[in-house]
Amino acid sequence: MSTAIRAHERPFLEAVAALAYANPFSTDRVHWEKAALGGEFLPGDPIWSVSVADPDAVRPNIWRIQEKLGPVLEAVRGRLSKHEGDWALYEECVHSLLYQRYYENFVHSSGQWAFYRKFATDWAHFFDIPGRRYQTALPVEHFFACCWQLARAFHRIFDHIIGSSMPAARLRGSIWESIFTCDLRRYRRVLWRKMGDFPTLITGPSGTGKELVARAIAGARYLPFNPSRMAFEQPKGESFFAVNLAALSPSLIESELFGHKRGSFTGAIADRVGWLEACPRQGSVFLDELGEMEMPIQVKLLRVMETREYAAVGDTALKRFEGKLIAATNRDLAAEIAAGRFRDDLYYRLCADLIRTPSLAEQIDAAPGSFDELILHMTRRAVGEEAESAYPVVRDWIGSHLPNGYRWPGNYRELEQCVRNVLIRQSYRPLTAPEEGFNQRFNRGELTADEVLNHYARLVYNQCGSYVETARKLGLDRRTVKARVESA
Repeated sequence: MSTAIRAHERPFLEAVAALAYANPFSTDRVHWEKAALGGEFLPGDPIWSVSVADPDAVRPNIWRIQEKLGPVLEAVRGRLSKHEGDWALYEECVHSLLYQRYYENFVHSSGQWAFYRKFATDWAHFFDIPGRRYQTALPVEHFFACCWQLARAFHRIFDHIIGSSMPAARLRGSIWESIFTCDLRRYRRVLWRKMGDFPTLITGPSGTGKELVARAIAGARYLPFNPSRMAFEQPKGESFFAVNLAALSPSLIESELFGHKRGSFTGAIADRVGWLEACPRQGSVFLDELGEMEMPIQVKLLRVMETREYAAVGDTALKRFEGKLIAATNRDLAAEIAAGRFRDDLYYRLCADLIRTPSLAEQIDAAPGSFDELILHMTRRAVGEEAESAYPVVRDWIGSHLPNGYRWPGNYRELEQCVRNVLIRQSYRPLTAPEEGFNQRFNRGELTADEVLNHYARLVYNQCGSYVETARKLGLDRRTVKARVESA
């Protein structure tokens, strides 16, 4: 049987289809770009990240493939009316063509979707073949929605997860899989409806950007497109609810998370809608510092995850949680389970989708040059357009004043504050470095009681790794401990 795709076209189109469904933050992308372009491939860093030198030059091979793809698909389209077969490969390559053709429209749409009409016209041009009736695997409006989701996800990851090291690249790839799974074809067919059912657990040291990861996942959820209204079905109001469990008492966590009925406890003067109820179907609830959650609340959360049902405090009526749950912790949950402080059944409900954020030291060890990139990024966040002149000052100060091989125990959060300190007063004193100075001031009686207690709270916290355990050892409320640790 003759086919519409010629032998010399097939390797190119197969590489294009594989590239279209590959994780863009995986080095597999480079393999398929090379396979598609051959000698025209432009070599570069296999890690796709915002570079120090040229943050916009990230897609040269993609555009070269796009230039070749259009004419090839037009030729194949002309043969499809006379030949059988090759429809699936043709369809996937058209998907790639249309996504790249309208990429800038999706990125810069500003909520205006009138270009859907032209998009649908191009879709019809490629799939309404004279003399043939083919059923596309995806409806046009669904594919349009997938395209916007892909563009949003790419930029939420690419723009905010910084670093040209392999640990940073793996993190970006892991976030992409958390949104689309490892099989984008299956995602587009079926799993786009199901991803809210999969909770995500983010682990890693404090200060490594776990909330950034959560926001990237939450901000890239699938939203259906309605062609009759020319609009996406976006949730009204807030769709991301970030809750720092370490900052709230157990009773307040329960009330805020599940809601309460008026009169259910002293001070409950009105009904309160909890975060689980306020969260829409396309929204996400982010539980930060999950390891600080008390056992009774863990039990209630486990029920939510098993049945999607819960009851407000003081009420027997069951409500249903429709959104996605994302949780994060800097604790070793295996150790917490062994110590009886965290439920193993809750962990096994959470661990279907695991992401680990690397420490700043891991990034620097893997790619020392990425440190300058991170300093520049932090400087841009601090001073905007002045960053190019301020960056060398910050970089040179850090290089000449901090110990060679400094491990940055506070991770990215510490680096950001270091950059700000240098910009404000041309100095930065690491928490772990000035022990000798602290001891000398202590021996001379130059410290206030607050400074002594803040410093001691930080030492105990560094040993325990938990505000709850630190509070127990010091005989203080955990919110007081948190405030003193952060002030140290």
